[in-house]
Amino acid sequence: MLERLYTTMKSEQKYQLLKELAEKLDIHVSENKLNSTGINIRIKSGLCKIKNRKLFILDKNQSVKDKIDLLAHCLSKIPNDNIYIVPAVREILEKKKKEK
Repeated sequence: MLERLYTTMKSEQKYQLLKELAEKLDIHVSENKLNSTGINIRIKSGLCKIKNRKLFILDKNQSVKDKIDLLAHCLSKIPNDNIYIVPAVREILEKKKKEK
């Protein structure tokens, strides 16, 4: 029954669960408008470290699907064996690991 629930889960729910997993892994997820600086510099979403704090910055204007792809790609590289992960999210992470 739970398996079915996770497979029918909406993208917004999956995205929220990925953000919660990131927080469990001590990664703060921040959404910002990245290309509205007025400067001719291309800024991309991704993981960075500021004063020993991990921060994953996402472009607020990206689709939920793109946000899921970017965040899942990052989280799939981080060891998470000691953390409970909802099956639908674990499936997403496993797919990302295989894409490498």
